[in-house]
Amino acid sequence: QVQLVESGGGLVQAGGSLRLSCVASGRTFSSYAMGWFRQAPGKEREFVAVIDWSGCRTYYADAVKGRFTISRDNAKNTVHLSMNSLQPEDTAVYYCGVGLIVARSLAPDYWGQGTQVTVSS
Repeated sequence: QVQLVESGGGLVQAGGSLRLSCVASGRTFSSYAMGWFRQAPGKEREFVAVIDWSGCRTYYADAVKGRFTISRDNAKNTVHLSMNSLQPEDTAVYYCGVGLIVARSLAPDYWGQGTQVTVSS
């Protein structure tokens, strides 16, 4: 059974940083892209960042470019999202996904349960 478990969310002041992690289990994901989406209250889920299987190719949403960095460790089936200069508009539930890169985004086959990130002003 495939499982994606996110961690690292929490409450942070504007300008602060957080590092999210997602551990995948149930199969080997080293040949798949991994990435992050987020969903704020009352809004649709939106793409944040994706990284290909090799770690050499990454894409970011314009809203986070230059502030967020995605990375992965295939030996640990883990993807990370380092978030700097956080702003209140980054407040959302962040979801990890595994799948394929399509149109510079992630088309996920699997989702995690999400982790809450709250940025206070």
